[in-house]
Amino acid sequence: MGTLSFAPILPTKPRPSVFEQNKSPFVSRRRSKKKNLPIVPVARLFGPAIFEASKLKVLFLGVDEKKHPGKLPRTYTLTHSDITSKLTLAISQTINNSQLQGWANKLYRDEVVAEWKKVKGKMSLHVHCHISGGHFLLDLWARLRYFIFCKELPVVLKAFVHGDGNLLKNYPELQEALVWVYFHSNIPEFNKVECWGPLVEAGSQQGGKKQEILASNWELPHPCPDNCDCCFPPMSLIQWSQELPHQN
Repeated sequence: MGTLSFAPILPTKPRPSVFEQNKSPFVSRRRSKKKNLPIVPVARLFGPAIFEASKLKVLFLGVDEKKHPGKLPRTYTLTHSDITSKLTLAISQTINNSQLQGWANKLYRDEVVAEWKKVKGKMSLHVHCHISGGHFLLDLWARLRYFIFCKELPVVLKAFVHGDGNLLKNYPELQEALVWVYFHSNIPEFNKVECWGPLVEAGSQQGGKKQEILASNWELPHPCPDNCDCCFPPMSLIQWSQELPHQN
């Protein structure tokens, strides 16, 4: 996941000598005022490329480890602190909106949210990432943000697996559930859905493996139009966009 920070860019022209700065051969003791350095946005990677369990804080909010997510709603809200470099994962029945407050979260939008869904009797994990839209900095760095999210998603999935380890231990079949990643963007090129394969493999895949999985013939599951027992929850708990990203 990527965030945008502001850093000074140092001038490339070498500093002039004392004689170039002063017409007189005598050195002036009067200090010249420092010129303001230009400020431009630069990309900063979110978190380490390798998952570190010691940097993960897990919050359980109104969920039961013994309840199957096909019967009780279960969502994940993952955020990152630039100050402590630690991850915070909230496991709850709905997205933990209080975790997404503050100017930094609204500026960087580097959170990842996910939900378990049962569609026509099959469980799957649906992960959502915000690429662009909201302010011009996100639009400017959309391509880089998409690259960073793809690079860091295995770390995110490992955080889900580690943080909700007891659930996966009670229901090991969930490890075989397909992972669907929704990239939300106001740029059509990056507004799409990708299948990253079974959860047990998606957390350890590399770029080449990702391309192999994307070439598979998995189809995005769609719930039944009418009320039924084979789909749960009946509506998505993550309402980020009115328009569903297209399947890649």
